[in-house]
Amino acid sequence: MTVHIITIDGPSGSGKGTLAAKIAAHYGFNLLDSGALYRLLGLSLFQHGLLDQLNTKLAQCVEYATQLDIEFKSTEAATLIFLEGVDVTNTIRTEQVGEYASKVATVPELRKALFERQRAFIQAPGLVADGRDMATSIFPEAQAKIYLTASAESRAERRVKQLQGMGLDAKISDILSNIQARDKRDMERTVAPLKPAEDAYVIDSSTIGINEVFQLMVDYIDSRIQ
Repeated sequence: MTVHIITIDGPSGSGKGTLAAKIAAHYGFNLLDSGALYRLLGLSLFQHGLLDQLNTKLAQCVEYATQLDIEFKSTEAATLIFLEGVDVTNTIRTEQVGEYASKVATVPELRKALFERQRAFIQAPGLVADGRDMATSIFPEAQAKIYLTASAESRAERRVKQLQGMGLDAKISDILSNIQARDKRDMERTVAPLKPAEDAYVIDSSTIGINEVFQLMVDYIDSRIQ
C-alpha cells in the first residue's frame, strides 16, 4: 500500500500551517508541523541556557535534539503541544520563539538530529508535512509538493492579527522586520535553504483568501495522488 505524502513549504506567515491542517483533515492524513519541532528545540535550548552556546556546546545541543521530550495531543478544538510536560502551544507561536527556531535551523548537526524524527511521521494512510524544506530535503519522494508564499507585507498583517487574536501585543513594523530578517536567514542558509522544489506547485496567497487557496491545493493534490 502506497503511503501518500503531501508537502507544503513556504516562508513564515504564508498560511501553510492553517492550510496543512485543513488538507490533512480533508484527506484523513497524518499531520507533521515541522516548524513546531524546530520551535520546540529552540525553546528547549533557550530554557537550558544553550541557545547562545550552539558553537561551544554543540554535542550537548544535539543530544537535546535527539531526546526532545515532546507530545502532541489532538482535541476537537486544536492540537496541544507539550514540552517536558508543560503546555507550550501558545508559547511556541510567539515571535521570540520563532527567532530561536530560525537560529536552530541554520545548524546542520541539529537539522540532522531532527531528520529521522520527521521521517517517522510517514504512516498510513498518508502524511501532510508543512515546513521550509519538506519537499527539498525531508520528503523528496512526495507525490504532491506545494510551495505557498505571499508578500512580506501581507504576511506581517496576518501575523499581527493572529497574535492579537491570542491576546498578545504586536506592532506591524516589528513583525515585518522580523519576517524579512527570517526570510533572508532561511533563504541564505547553506543547508536546506528555503526555496520551492523544482517540481513544486507554487501558490501566491498575497491577494487571495484561504478558501480559494484550499481549493487550488485540493485540485492539484487530487491530480497527483489518484
